[in-house]
Amino acid sequence: MGLRLWSIVVDSADHRALARWWAGALDWQVFHEDDEQVVVCTHDMRFPGIVFVPVDDAKSTKNRLHLDFAPDDRDAEVERLVTLGASRVDVGQTDEATWVVLADPEGNEFCVLRAREGGM
Repeated sequence: MGLRLWSIVVDSADHRALARWWAGALDWQVFHEDDEQVVVCTHDMRFPGIVFVPVDDAKSTKNRLHLDFAPDDRDAEVERLVTLGASRVDVGQTDEATWVVLADPEGNEFCVLRAREGGM
């Protein structure tokens, strides 16, 4: 395949603070930082990474793209993320949903799925 995912770019009001929040949430590290962008990736510097860039306009609606995470223990992970500053979000999911919708400190939605057995 001639094409591979290199990074996911996130518009940010405070790109430095949001990048540090996600680095802590994912147990990743800041790979590169300047006034134009902050790049976070795994400790062994594997990509794709997440790039946070500054923008002047505020987030105004539900994300058209979001990240899904599959933890070992969904409920424990949700509580950890909320303690770090994530908030629970209602995007119309039902009580029977097997995922929890959260938002990072700037309101970007992401999902924490139920634990996966044996991978995908």
